[in-house]
Amino acid sequence: MELPEELTPLYKRHVFACATQRPTTHPRGSCGASGAQPLWEHLGKRIGAEGLQQAVGFTLAGCFGFCSAGPLLVIYPEGVWYRPQSIADVDAIVEAHLKGDRLEAEQVVVLSR
Repeated sequence: MELPEELTPLYKRHVFACATQRPTTHPRGSCGASGAQPLWEHLGKRIGAEGLQQAVGFTLAGCFGFCSAGPLLVIYPEGVWYRPQSIADVDAIVEAHLKGDRLEAEQVVVLSR
């Protein structure tokens, strides 16, 4: 089966958030050990409360491979990585990127391999 030349996107944007939880003593660390769970719970609630669930997909994901940089999320199709540290940071990302179609520059993180 061949791929169609153009696929209709399911969402305008899709947020993937690392939900990996390792012990706090693990040498690589993890987004979960960095406090990701309450941030992602709040993000899911905000997406619903803002009525964005038709336009914004939200998926908890496994490890992105940047464990010491967490908690991390990435928003596609732009491929922008964010490192929110608080509920206020999550709210700022929702307002700017998901609702306002602009970067939340204070939370953007540039990763390299």
